[in-house]
Amino acid sequence: MSNPQLLMIEDDARLAQMVSEYLTQSGFGVNHAMDGNTGMDLLQQHAPDLVILDLMLPDIDGLEVCRRIRSLPGPLSKVAVLMLTAKGDPMDRIIGLEIGADDYLPKPFEPRELLARIRAVLRRRAEPGAASAAATVMRFGTLEIDRNARTVTVGGALADLTSYQFDLLAAMAERAGRVLTRDQIMEAVRGRELEAFDRSIDVHMGRIRAAIEVDAKNPKRILTVRGVGYVFAKQQD
Repeated sequence: MSNPQLLMIEDDARLAQMVSEYLTQSGFGVNHAMDGNTGMDLLQQHAPDLVILDLMLPDIDGLEVCRRIRSLPGPLSKVAVLMLTAKGDPMDRIIGLEIGADDYLPKPFEPRELLARIRAVLRRRAEPGAASAAATVMRFGTLEIDRNARTVTVGGALADLTSYQFDLLAAMAERAGRVLTRDQIMEAVRGRELEAFDRSIDVHMGRIRAAIEVDAKNPKRILTVRGVGYVFAKQQD
């Protein structure tokens, strides 16, 4: 299999060159765009495995680029997105996660941490079945989770979830009826450990609820256990 392909959309030319060289030495193919519109063109030309997306761009901002990616037809809309955000601004990363980014990394960052984040996101995508003995399709009423196809349907309609959100939902469904802490949920998908006071898991849960619940404000499938975490309900009332 060929090396994983990355697209970096970053207007800081020196940073982009440094990061591109580091990632190339680490076994990745890297294309670079200096602005959002060029990045969208390269995305559709090369269909990368992951997009490194800066929030601040000279034409359209990274949030708008992420929205456009998620609205594309076909598989391109599901490409993994790692967003680069301003350090110390939690609102940027929350909005980014809400519109479909898989992960975020505040600037300035160490190239090694970026590499670790990229590998973690791609690893989650490459491991559709964490439990080899588990059923390919899990069914809970009208909700179906297909591990092999990596799709979720509700009443036959396809739910709009990122790759990471699919992994979170599948991990919880495999443990239906068990109350899980946020750390246990993150550990189940082999993601990075939560930073202190980092509530990004809650943002993802909100997105999952919006995709699978009849009423996301009054969920029946993914329930919050106050002071503990979440539980995936086996049956809905």
